[in-house]
Amino acid sequence: MINSVADGGGIDATGVTVTYRNGLTALRDATFHIPKGSVTALVGVNGAGKSTLFKAIMGFVPASQGEIRLLGRTVREALKSNIVAYVPQAEEVDWAFPVLVEDVVMMGRYGHMGFLRRARPADHAAVDQALARVGMSDYRQRQIGELSGGQRKRVFLARALAQDGQVILLDEPFTGVDVKTEEQIVALLREMREEGRVMLVSTHNLGSVPEFCDRVVLVKGTVTAYGKTDEVYTRDNLEAAFGGVLRHFTLGGTELHHDDDDTREVRIITDDERPFVMYGEKRKKSIARATVKADTDDGNA
Repeated sequence: MINSVADGGGIDATGVTVTYRNGLTALRDATFHIPKGSVTALVGVNGAGKSTLFKAIMGFVPASQGEIRLLGRTVREALKSNIVAYVPQAEEVDWAFPVLVEDVVMMGRYGHMGFLRRARPADHAAVDQALARVGMSDYRQRQIGELSGGQRKRVFLARALAQDGQVILLDEPFTGVDVKTEEQIVALLREMREEGRVMLVSTHNLGSVPEFCDRVVLVKGTVTAYGKTDEVYTRDNLEAAFGGVLRHFTLGGTELHHDDDDTREVRIITDDERPFVMYGEKRKKSIARATVKADTDDGNA
């Protein structure tokens, strides 16, 4: 069920259709609302329209129909105001390009500089604060290509902070990072939520979504459902968005309860990233990907 679009700031998409010049319609009649001060998961299979939606929000592709408003502004107005920040996937970056960590973070200040892009004391201070906030101050003189996957993610988060982005798009921020780095990223997202920023996180990490996202937008060529995580992140909605891609594992009865009358089941839903686990009707913290893989290898799928 699609909720009605609420009034006010945040990200508002109304009837958005994106058709590329080759005639391919990658997103059709998409409608959703994300309020300020929230972390929202953007969930769907590859090719569902997640990247197209990001491109439309960043102004890289126009909406052939409908409208996107960011904090009450049109996309063009929002970009001119430099309020939209982007944290890319690792695959989108040329890590061999020789650039220092502090220079990457300074790129977030370009929209605040003049035509000649000469950094002022305020720009250097913003970079210092951003690096300190993500715990990367000691790495500022390192080449970004020398860093680990998790450290690189933190550098690009620092760039978004230095930019003072109010609408932050994160593309697969947990891919290629360890558990400790994931926890650090989640803690930072929660801090930014408290500051009133709007964060839209594209992810295949189904198990992490209930742990840190207030809201969910599910896409499959259009928006199939959106709203609060507790209301929208359900098995039925996931199946509608993922179709036959998801795999299910169910344990219950005597497999779990040998000495009591508890009849609840453990249900695991996964697309081979971190799985989404439910115990009865309640969500549980996700379990390691390897656990499900081991069950599959044993022939229990």
